[in-house]
Amino acid sequence: MTQYILRRLLLSIPVLFGILIATFAIARLIPGDPCTAALGERATQAACDAYNLRMGLDEPIYVQLGIYMRDVLTGNLGDSIRFSRPVFTIIIEKLPVTLELGLAALTLAILVGVPAGILSAVRRNSKVDVATMVAANIGVSMPVYWLGLMLAYLFAVLLRDTPFWLPPSGRLTAGLSSIPFYRAWGLPISDGTFGFPIFEFLSNLYILNSIITLNFKVLFDTIKHLILPAVALSTIPMSIIARITRSSMLEVLGQDYIRTARAKGLRERLVVLRHGLRNALLPIITIVGLQVGTLFAGAVLTESIFSLSGVGRSLFDAITGRDYPVIQGFTVVIAVGYVIVNLAADISYAFADPRIKLD
Repeated sequence: MTQYILRRLLLSIPVLFGILIATFAIARLIPGDPCTAALGERATQAACDAYNLRMGLDEPIYVQLGIYMRDVLTGNLGDSIRFSRPVFTIIIEKLPVTLELGLAALTLAILVGVPAGILSAVRRNSKVDVATMVAANIGVSMPVYWLGLMLAYLFAVLLRDTPFWLPPSGRLTAGLSSIPFYRAWGLPISDGTFGFPIFEFLSNLYILNSIITLNFKVLFDTIKHLILPAVALSTIPMSIIARITRSSMLEVLGQDYIRTARAKGLRERLVVLRHGLRNALLPIITIVGLQVGTLFAGAVLTESIFSLSGVGRSLFDAITGRDYPVIQGFTVVIAVGYVIVNLAADISYAFADPRIKLD
């Protein structure tokens, strides 16, 4: 298995470089330029020339690409054109927001989609099956931006004076703050300390940080703010997972060994879960891994609608502001995350089906 993992990681290197080159080219094909975005459309040519010289944008494209590739190989993602801050620092601040949202949405999609697909397959052609598949088709067809606005209007406006009210934006209620765990514990950690980026990254995961510091008020408030965006983002993956689970379970439940298990007198629950679901897991694992890309794509709209300052919102702002280093830096992070998740999905095949050997 170790050789398989190393081989997959080595094969992912040219993929990542291809993504870097494609992103580098596409970012510069977007109409407009960083100077106009930063200084305004009335900026003079002399001002733009000075700006491009200061930002290193006066070099030929191939030279800029070579410099960027060299910096990436040394772990330097560059500095933001708009904010003059290291892109790595911005990622540490923004990525935890998207991770919390993505994990919450994926967990919700799995917890609802898989049981719905199993129930639909077990009760094939029944009213439950029809209702589940109709709901799944509706869920797939609803745009994230429309559903997010409808959820915010329903739970934040129409249900404003009821116990079902939910906040429509932000990560925390005004007045609350998530104190980093290393400060709460009085640890001598500050910017420049070895390992500081890791501690800062973990502390920006509000749910994890509030659990570590036992700050349950912040924990419940964070979860409350996360419900609406997570539901909006999870709807499409949830519907796809339900449909794939139903299809895979129907194929497995028609096999001879399922009929044999029933003939032996096993309870239906054991037949469905132990013999049916375990053998239907491979397509489900595959589609769950593929939905990570959907979650990152949907996060751009979801974070904008619910005012969450994560990777999606920052990437959107970087594109509109022609902030090339930020666009490229976040693309690297998304690509690496996608590769890791799909590698984990491939490795899990061997645990779901012992007949598969990773060699």
